[in-house]
Amino acid sequence: MAFCNKLGGLLRNTVSHNAQAPVSSMLGSLRYMSTKLFVGGLSWGTDDQSLRDAFSTYGEITDARVIVDRDSGRSRGFGFVNFSSEESATAAMSGMDGQELHGRNIRVSAANERPSGPRSFGGGYGGGGYGGGGYGDAAGGSGGY
Repeated sequence: MAFCNKLGGLLRNTVSHNAQAPVSSMLGSLRYMSTKLFVGGLSWGTDDQSLRDAFSTYGEITDARVIVDRDSGRSRGFGFVNFSSEESATAAMSGMDGQELHGRNIRVSAANERPSGPRSFGGGYGGGGYGGGGYGDAAGGSGGY
């Protein structure tokens, strides 16, 4: 957060001295990124609305989302809260970090933007996988797929 504030100050000085529109739009992007908070350690019972309600005293929330498992639909134990202003996000981060929400102490920090591009998934799927043999090998498999 301090890094973003420092970078924002440098960009503001550049804008005031050079008055270039591209730098100004980049400053707007940086400001938007610093309004998103990561919330970890959520209870399984926390949903989008209860997350929004817990943080609403700090300012206007544009989005609150608990991340859920695609297959089971169950909470993965973390979520994100987006505020309309950097000041609200900063106040919420300092006010809510370490506080109890639905019986769990939550962790609140500035969210890092996920890098764009394809995500890779590790593991041994597709190449024989665990131990080198596939189904039906001599190590006790069923004789085929």
